[in-house]
Amino acid sequence: MPTWDDVVEIAMRYPEVEETTSWRTPSLKVKGRFFARLRTEAEGGLAIVCDPGEKAALLASGDPAFYTTKHYDGSAMILVDLARIDDTRLTELIEDAWLIKAPVRVRKAWEAH
Repeated sequence: MPTWDDVVEIAMRYPEVEETTSWRTPSLKVKGRFFARLRTEAEGGLAIVCDPGEKAALLASGDPAFYTTKHYDGSAMILVDLARIDDTRLTELIEDAWLIKAPVRVRKAWEAH
């Protein structure tokens, strides 16, 4: 079962990522742009930036690793139950979120390496 430390370790593979806080919870940003946080309130879980179409597909899949709450309905974020997701899928989600939020210059430099 992945933990927040695993999330951070995966995210740090990408340039310009920093571990910080958002809404008084541990979070990740790329060049100051938020892309994931650990929900320590309510039911917990990982809140991560996600393309709205991908979010809809993940929720429609019925996979219990993915869910939303009223607060996140309509937002470009999906909630992830870390106890129910495998490392490969988690890595893909983190990379996708980083790509969405990374500035063009940072993303292009990473893609060129």
